[in-house]
Amino acid sequence: MTHSKLQWLRRATAALSLGVTLSLMAPPSLMAAGAPVKKKPVAAQKVKAKANAKVKVAAKAPVVSARARRAAAKAAVQADASVARPQSGKARRAAVVAAKSAAVAGGALAAVSAVNAADHHKPDAAAADELPKLSANAVFVMDQNSREVLVSKNDKVVMPIASLTKLMTGLLVADAKLPLDEEIMITEDDLDIYKGTGSRLSVGTRLTRGEAMHLALMSSENRAAHALGRTYPGGMVNFVRLMNAKAAELGMRDTHYIEPTGLSVENRSSARDLALLVAAAYQRPLLREFSTSQGYAVESGRRVLQYHNSNRLTADPKWEIGLQKTGYISEAGRCMVMSAKLAGRQIIMVFLDAADKSARIGDAQRVRRYVESVASTDSIERLVLRKG
Repeated sequence: MTHSKLQWLRRATAALSLGVTLSLMAPPSLMAAGAPVKKKPVAAQKVKAKANAKVKVAAKAPVVSARARRAAAKAAVQADASVARPQSGKARRAAVVAAKSAAVAGGALAAVSAVNAADHHKPDAAAADELPKLSANAVFVMDQNSREVLVSKNDKVVMPIASLTKLMTGLLVADAKLPLDEEIMITEDDLDIYKGTGSRLSVGTRLTRGEAMHLALMSSENRAAHALGRTYPGGMVNFVRLMNAKAAELGMRDTHYIEPTGLSVENRSSARDLALLVAAAYQRPLLREFSTSQGYAVESGRRVLQYHNSNRLTADPKWEIGLQKTGYISEAGRCMVMSAKLAGRQIIMVFLDAADKSARIGDAQRVRRYVESVASTDSIERLVLRKG
């Protein structure tokens, strides 16, 4: 081969090599003849900008791994995508849970910024852990063991408490250790002089002290409760004195009693005070048993009187109620106290002056959902902190 041909071959080979290299470096959009370069939609650019901002924030966190930053960026993009269009409250909560799950999977505090961003962008107040809106005029909810206050609403307002009074009546009788099998009789002294209400326990009915306690706590039987106070050692005057002394001992500074049934509007307390009473009553197994039983039958002459619990939640298998009492007079509205196990915690709930039975039950259901949601959120946050 001549020298000129050899030079020509070298130049051709070099040109061919350069062309292949340029073609490999060019983006695919330029390889297609006449194919225009597409711009990203404005919405996508905004999402990307927000995600990049969150990643920058996450990058400033102390000791953050690359894996954690990637998890934060992913969670942030998912959160932004979830709020880019209208969603139901359930879907929004699911998006937040997904972001929190991504944070846990990332294994560091960097992902928490994405979780907070998802919570902040919710378009309404339907957060799972938001304080519930309750219908009762006074509410107090606390952890029975730690005394942590979870919900409070007018909790120091003093108002009539109706048959919640009977919880104090039962507490005094239980602490006195009087014989429960001792027979007592309903007399005219036990008739309602405040509201004129009736009773299936007619004058002359005989029942044991234990039966009277059972009916008073489970079914709010007024004549049974009055008979318990009347037959207490020292009579009714001493019994009422001891009711107020016990309230003072428990720290119930806003509480005053004048009789053992709750029919009098002068029996008054606050939601916060009543939580203290529930905590004390819960320590007495007899009160827990009587107040939460489903039904009880009492023989009255030739008749058998069948009674049922005044709180229908005690029959609901989804509830684990350890102690309860309901109450009603027109001046007090519908009232209810409970100690129930929710999300692994023993929770005391007090509801005063609800409009009707369904309202106080609805309030209890809303408090339950709130406590369970708080427990779920706390569990996730603790796991994130441990992994961080």
